[in-house]
Amino acid sequence: MILRLAAGLAGALLLVWPAFLNGYPLLFSDTGAFLHQTAPPPGGPLVIWDKPHIYGPLLHLFHWRVSLWGPMLAQGLALSHLLWLAQRGLRGLATPGAHLLACAAAALLTTAPFTIALLMPDVFAPIVLLALLLLGFVPLSRPETAWLVLLAAVGIAAHLSHLPLALAMVVFVLLVARRIGPVLRAAAPMVLAVLLLLGTNLWGHGRATLSPHGATFALARLQADGPAAALIRARCPEAGWYLCAFADRLPMDSDAFLWEPDSPVNRAPDGAARFLGGALLSQEARVIVAETLRAYPLEVARTTALNALRQVVLATVGDTLVDTHLAAAVRPRIAEAFPARELAAYDGALQPRGLLPAAAAPFLWPHAPVLLAGAVLALFAWWRLRGDARRIGLVVGVLVGVSANALATGGLSKPHLRYEARILWLMPVIAGLALLPRSRPTQS
Repeated sequence: MILRLAAGLAGALLLVWPAFLNGYPLLFSDTGAFLHQTAPPPGGPLVIWDKPHIYGPLLHLFHWRVSLWGPMLAQGLALSHLLWLAQRGLRGLATPGAHLLACAAAALLTTAPFTIALLMPDVFAPIVLLALLLLGFVPLSRPETAWLVLLAAVGIAAHLSHLPLALAMVVFVLLVARRIGPVLRAAAPMVLAVLLLLGTNLWGHGRATLSPHGATFALARLQADGPAAALIRARCPEAGWYLCAFADRLPMDSDAFLWEPDSPVNRAPDGAARFLGGALLSQEARVIVAETLRAYPLEVARTTALNALRQVVLATVGDTLVDTHLAAAVRPRIAEAFPARELAAYDGALQPRGLLPAAAAPFLWPHAPVLLAGAVLALFAWWRLRGDARRIGLVVGVLVGVSANALATGGLSKPHLRYEARILWLMPVIAGLALLPRSRPTQS
């Protein structure tokens, strides 16, 4: 037991090593919004219009306005434990040596640690994928089952892109296992996540919905790809939509559409700034999105598929290393809620000083070849394990999961570097564990 606990802790530390290089957990501009969700008065707590009210409270559960090292270490421990359970499911018996080998390989050769050390809900993409596959294909004790259901439910609710990922996993378990028990176990977290989203949105936005303003994001994607922009030009000015005044500026980049101060979302035709413009636009966005899907179904399907394919090849950690907007979005949240020593630790880290990309560069070169090799290794494991439904379920399930993630992020949102890097690393790790010699089955 002591050896297993030591291996789990050591694996967790390996999986977050970029934080030690940086001198602080890795942060993203959106991390500031999640900290704002539980910030003290007068600045907070704040319900953010474009984010589920899930990850911010979860961060608070582990930092208590003392240090952000707590939630980062919790993320490392969660992934370390899931890899332990995955090894047990693939080999019959999890051993400390093989666990440390898997964690070290993931940490040193793949993009995994740059996701796990990052305080963003992206970390839940691999957590959701692994947890649902374990629930569907691996014998678990009742406490393990309860833990994975809870962990996956929170993870699915933490980011809307995890809902289609979870749905794909449930369908996959149904097709492969073809038994009601595994399907119910895999589906339980998704049901709980839906209830959690409905409840938190009713509390925070007054509406029991999965995403009160999600249509604005769908519109941003559809106008950037062209179909919604074409619809707006065809229907305006007769439609009377707010966006008719900007028909000549569309299409435009989806991020610019959503976030630039002078975009149609955030500045009215008369030049006045629109506070929470994305939320104000959401009702009109729902109408335009629905009409676009009816008018241009094939074009929407084509551009969605192309964006998903582009997302698959964008699997690098570049946008998790930079200091973009940290000074404006994150530092004030740390300064207002945390002790002075925490702010000093943040200020002294490499990332906010723009030094982390250069410091991390020597460690990044294996990522692309290892991820490419991981796809080949996974296909080889699939062939090698033919006839073993449980192990094939885990290996092929990862292939299905990374594809579903690309569709949910690149296809429905916008291809970003970190979106596929957060999950693609599971291919070589899970395939490698599957190809290790089997041990005697046991509940270790």
